[in-house]
Amino acid sequence: MTGRFDLPEPDAFTRTYWDAAAEGRLLIRRCVACGRAHHYPREFCPHCWSEDVTWETASGRATLYTWSVVHRNDLPPFPDRVPYVAAVVELAEGPRMMTEIVAAGDPLHPRTGADPDPPPTLSAGAELEVAFREGVPVFRAVSRG
Repeated sequence: MTGRFDLPEPDAFTRTYWDAAAEGRLLIRRCVACGRAHHYPREFCPHCWSEDVTWETASGRATLYTWSVVHRNDLPPFPDRVPYVAAVVELAEGPRMMTEIVAAGDPLHPRTGADPDPPPTLSAGAELEVAFREGVPVFRAVSRG
């Protein structure tokens, strides 16, 4: 255990996912039998129970499904990040994924307690794109322009 609650502890199966994330790629699993994508990574399809599933690079596009602004979290390193936006996004490929929403200009580093910037303004269905902070996928609004 690292003493931090925001970093993954990869196992033999999820190492592929976390190694790709560290390289800036978001992976999902796709079932060869039924063709449906799923996330979080599992060794079987949660739709048809087939074990014939493969890794696939996701587009990185998503829409905001739901979110909550977290104002208090005592687990390291979250006290230095509040307020932050915990969210569920719907990936363009179909699966939903829990994540964090960051501001478009966020340097993808944790906030400091003195950071006056509020979380981004959000609306359901907002278009998002993946970014990576310390090898963990987070999402931000798609920039127009």
